[in-house]
Amino acid sequence: MGLKVGDYVLVLDEDLAGVVKHIDINIVSIETKDGFLLDFPKEALVKNKPNSFKKDIFSHSSLNVVVSEKEQFKKRKPSKIKVKERFQPTMEVDLHINQLVKSTKGMTKHDMLTLQLDTAKRQLEFAMSKRIQKVVFIHGVGEGVLKLELEYLFGRYNNVKFYDANYQKYGLGATEVYIYQNVKPN
Repeated sequence: MGLKVGDYVLVLDEDLAGVVKHIDINIVSIETKDGFLLDFPKEALVKNKPNSFKKDIFSHSSLNVVVSEKEQFKKRKPSKIKVKERFQPTMEVDLHINQLVKSTKGMTKHDMLTLQLDTAKRQLEFAMSKRIQKVVFIHGVGEGVLKLELEYLFGRYNNVKFYDANYQKYGLGATEVYIYQNVKPN
């Protein structure tokens, strides 16, 4: 590397730069912008390219080429949805009572069941209004009272179909509801 006095150099592995003031055989003295004279081995210095190099790279004509390339419309490839993901429900509603209230203290079983059914009805109406096709209601196994009441609730709608949810994911304690989008609810 041909360094000479007056060259502007950068120091490798450090955030330093300066002007070459003195050159010995392998030691080069540089003056930083703060006025300090520091000695470095020749291998630790890199000659900084002149400003004309930057001007060549970022010239006005090449800038226009870059901008025109960026502005060209590129067709986006639609992201492929895996078959497994396509059939996954888009909304889950956990009806376990501990998920709905902080404490069941002072609540009767009837109060708990009523709260769970009201939540299920509200979430089903929400899904219909937002045009969500599939909803999974997680009710747990238990004695089966909530599941029976949910089936009665879902049976009152003519635009829904319900069935046991994916056994591998939810076990026996979940019901999946499919909402038909082109049928008016009763």
